[in-house]
Amino acid sequence: MLGETLRDPPAGVESAGHQWLLRAGYVRQLAQGIFSYLALGQRTMQRIEGILRAEMTAIGGVEISMPVVQPAEIWERTGRYDSVGPELTRLRDRRDRALVLAMTHEEVVATLAATEITSHRQLPKLVFQIQTKWRDDPRPRAGLIRTREFTMEDSYSLDADDAGLDAQYRAHAAAYATVFRRCGLPVVVVGSDAGMMGGTESHEYMYLADVGEDTVVLCDGCGYARNRQVAASRKAPSPEEPPRAVARLSTPGASTIEQLCASLGVPAWRTAKTILLTAHHHRPGGTTHNEPVVVVLRGDTTLNEAKLAALVGGAAFTPMTGEEVTAAGAVAGYASPVGLTGVRIVADALVLEAPNLVAGANEPDAHLANVNIGRDWRPAVAGDVVNADAGDGCATCGSPLRTARGVEVANTFKLGTRYADALGARYLDPDGATRPVVMGSYGIGVSRLLACVAEAHHDTRGLRWPAAVSPFHVHLTTLVDPDSPARAVAERAYRELEASGIDVLFDDRGERPGVQFADADLIGVPLRLTVSRRSLDAGGIEVKARGHDEASVIAEDALVGSVARRWSELTA
Repeated sequence: MLGETLRDPPAGVESAGHQWLLRAGYVRQLAQGIFSYLALGQRTMQRIEGILRAEMTAIGGVEISMPVVQPAEIWERTGRYDSVGPELTRLRDRRDRALVLAMTHEEVVATLAATEITSHRQLPKLVFQIQTKWRDDPRPRAGLIRTREFTMEDSYSLDADDAGLDAQYRAHAAAYATVFRRCGLPVVVVGSDAGMMGGTESHEYMYLADVGEDTVVLCDGCGYARNRQVAASRKAPSPEEPPRAVARLSTPGASTIEQLCASLGVPAWRTAKTILLTAHHHRPGGTTHNEPVVVVLRGDTTLNEAKLAALVGGAAFTPMTGEEVTAAGAVAGYASPVGLTGVRIVADALVLEAPNLVAGANEPDAHLANVNIGRDWRPAVAGDVVNADAGDGCATCGSPLRTARGVEVANTFKLGTRYADALGARYLDPDGATRPVVMGSYGIGVSRLLACVAEAHHDTRGLRWPAAVSPFHVHLTTLVDPDSPARAVAERAYRELEASGIDVLFDDRGERPGVQFADADLIGVPLRLTVSRRSLDAGGIEVKARGHDEASVIAEDALVGSVARRWSELTA
């Protein structure tokens, strides 16, 4: 095979699973976020893809293949050509026609539905594909967990109404649960932000691990589970008290909430945190409108940009520049909504009921005590724009929340009629009325799933694949000289196992026993067979399960049946 095992951990590797994939010769990095899959990696990917095909077919899916290069015009009609940022690669062909290198296929599916579906009798439909995609991610990290080029199973449901969508959505949830069980990966299903996909409801399937970059908010009391982007919580309320007169305070060097609390001896919930941002709104034609936004939070909370984007219109945010801060009439580190003009002021919901806060004075080294919303300043809009934190009360049952890091390995979206309306996907109902097709979108990152299974299944010697995704059924080593008559035993075992449908990785390199065994542990195939003088003297071929010390010897004529039984037990 092309590719060598590595004895030493590669430098700069962020996750244990990725280290073992590199050391065992599964993948090699070509460029940032771009990988080659060598023979072992490709075979493991194919195992996962086989599971996905089986489970998608079981719920009525039909496999198709759609182009990754798509005309920009269909993305313009749905509004995503302008609203999606630079992660969508835009290009032009030799005739100067605008194209995109698509990272998802809602537009194409809606276009197909517009041409192929005319009647309610043709619904429901479910199509899926397994395809290499491209997303120009600005921060590739952790090997295959966050890449720019990746393989994905994406499926799309087409229904006559919301009830049909709900049924297909539930079917996908059950199918995905089976996929992850067969792959040996524990996941948690959490509510999530629909983001650029849009729609009425979405969920993410999270593998909880420290290497993850998402934060999941969980309640052990009632099962509440949300991505922090959308999680709500019950925070301690501010005490009720009458408004007091504003007073100016000298606070030299207190430009952060921590410094302010230490200087004045007040708790953080008594302060107002003012965040100065520029909101970037994408407009048709590729232009961007920049808007100054001032966000006011209670000092013991942190901003949730996803909630803010939902509240002010789906914008991206960057901190204001020094010039923008000055133009707004604020002073960095001592900012306050009091007296500001020409900016959109957003208040978190907790601030609406927080009297007598300490806020910046919009001048250096000074703050104002007893600032009250409604009397001293007014927001343009208010809502929940802060993060739910561990220890907060659950929004559903009041029990304490906990948080965990997670890797998103799958997602599901109820798209509704957004794409059908934009691209003309309509059908005639039983009464002859024209109605839009109701769509759902679903996806599992195949390469990311491979990375997470490697993250979950390894030890100090290498990978330990669950049987269903292992690149081979058995790893055959031979500890005899190439010219020894015993070598014929190993070769015969290889041929007979392969002929019976058992995939064998045969180490025929003639390496020393220690090298062969170390590589077998690195590669992580569940069963190892060894032909040696000692095993032959004991009556046959040694069999040993990966990760176990005990081994047994099987007679050569019983090898195929014994391995088949063991494999059946591993995959049960």
